[in-house]
Amino acid sequence: MKIHATKSYGIKADKSMSTWIQLFRTYNKIRAKESVYIQSFGLTMNQFQVLEVLYHRGDLSIGTITKLTMGTHGNTTVVVKNLKRDGWISSVADEKDKRTFILSITQKGKDIIESLFPNHAKNFEEYFDVLSDDEVDTLFSLLRKLNKAQ
Repeated sequence: MKIHATKSYGIKADKSMSTWIQLFRTYNKIRAKESVYIQSFGLTMNQFQVLEVLYHRGDLSIGTITKLTMGTHGNTTVVVKNLKRDGWISSVADEKDKRTFILSITQKGKDIIESLFPNHAKNFEEYFDVLSDDEVDTLFSLLRKLNKAQ
């Protein structure tokens, strides 16, 4: 691994920071490409994330959606408000806690996810085509290990 730093903070620190930079650059490239794709359906990335999690996980509270999408409560609330306004999702008061609302994806929301998701999944397959199946498995395992350690 070549590291082009003008100042060293130690071999392990330098490697760790360089690895982070590569991970971040890769994430940003893929996210930018997927944002363009998702915007072609008239959705923002945040709107897509909320619709996707409701489609694949079922009815959820705003708090749960915020955790799953790794968003902020304030931003998720605005996204949810706009998705409700546009008919992509609906909400009902939680019977157990009237202060909480349970969100559901509407048929309109299901239709958009079902129309865009197959190519979205194909895009990811293509992004990772440069890696062998074993390399993808190894990358997944290493990233999961790193995530669980934090």
